[in-house]
Order: sequence, then structure tokens, then C-alpha cells
Amino acid sequence: MNDVTVAVDDAHVATVEIHRPPANYFDAALITELGDAYETIDADPSCRVILLCSEGKHFCAGANLGAASSPADQPRALYRQALRLFAAATPVVAAVQGAAVGGGLGLALSADFRVASPRSRFSANFARLGFHHGFGLSVTLPALAGQQAALDLLLTGRRVPGEEALSLGLCDRLVEAGALRPATRALAVELARSAPLAVRSIRATLRTGLLERVEAALELEASEQERLRRTEDFREGVTASLERRTPRFDGR
Repeated sequence: MNDVTVAVDDAHVATVEIHRPPANYFDAALITELGDAYETIDADPSCRVILLCSEGKHFCAGANLGAASSPADQPRALYRQALRLFAAATPVVAAVQGAAVGGGLGLALSADFRVASPRSRFSANFARLGFHHGFGLSVTLPALAGQQAALDLLLTGRRVPGEEALSLGLCDRLVEAGALRPATRALAVELARSAPLAVRSIRATLRTGLLERVEAALELEASEQERLRRTEDFREGVTASLERRTPRFDGR
């Protein structure tokens, strides 16, 4: 793998790290690598918990809007790979430093647990870019934050700092930035100390129907993204983001 490494320690924790610093923008190739890593870990009985983390300033600042896209990055192709993350049998704990924005938020919420710091920020900024959210956020965001809070975050695209993220349920633990990785590993080790067969069984029961709901949501999200990407509002939203100015939407 080019941008993802896997390291398994003697506590049965598999650290899966993204290496695209500082922003760790994602594309289909990166999500495919993550899916490959998760499937390999699922098949290894010595791995009981995945610690998902990123090198650099941000966990994942979403897609790189200034980069040329490939056919593999079309929404349906991309989300076929994203669905593999939700299908993983091994629990995932994510260390969310800096930004988890757009699809990066979707990636963070695909984990079972998230550890953040006051410097972390979460944002579903899709409406500010002029298109529809994705990465299964139609399912994961309301499940964690509630329907009304999810509607607020999706329609405004506002940034949520670490303290508010904790109160909303977007993260499970809040620690100082310098302690983020050790605290995330401590949680992963705590999970790994439980009986592994029981952990997988309990997790599978609580996630009954989740994969099917996410798959249906991804199909609808991809369809809406494809439609809205053809609008003038989307072009304006992306241009404004790249130029770091307030977008001027006309509803076309």
C-alpha cells in the first residue's frame, strides 16, 4: 500500500495510519487501501481492534477540491469502497486530530469510537459547497447526534469544535492534543482486553441492519451528488472555497 500503513502490537491493536500529510485528503485509491487493510485485519485473529489515525495536522480534510479526479473517484465507485469500511468485523477507534471535514467526517463516523481534542473540528460542509453530503452521513450523523442536530450541521455546514463535538456525541472522549494518540491507544487496548469472540458478536448484534442502511444511503447520496455536481451552485461553492471567500449561490 502506498498511503496506508498497518502495524500490529503485542496488545492485539492494529494501527492503521493514513500518510497524506498535512491534510490527508482522501480519494478512491486511499479508501480502497483502507478497505484492503481492514479486510486483512479481519482475517488475522491476533488483531482485535483497529486504531485509525493519520499523520500530520489533520485527520482528514475531505476530498482535494483542487485536484483532478479520476473515474474511480465518481461517487458510486468511491462509495463501493467506503462500504467495505462499514462491513469490517473488527472494532475501530479513530484518533481525530485537527479537521474531520466533509468526507473526512464521514470517515471518522464510520469508526465505532472517536477520541478528539479541543483543537479538533468536525464539519459537514457539503451545503456550503453546493452539493449533497455523502460517505453514509445520512445514517451515521443522525444516529450519533440526533436528527435535529444532524439537520443543523448538514444545512449550515458549520464547524464544530472538540468540546461541542463531545456534547453532541460526535466524539466519545476529549483529551489534550498532545495526549490524543496515547489516549486513543489506551481505549483500543481496553477494548482488546475483552474476549474477542464476544466483542465481535456483541458488535455485530448492535449493528444489525446497519450495513444495509448505509448501502441504501450511499446509493441515494451518490445520485444526489452526481445531480448537484452539474449545477452552477456547485461550481461557485468549490471556486469560493478555493479562493477562501463567501460563496454567492443563485439556486441554479
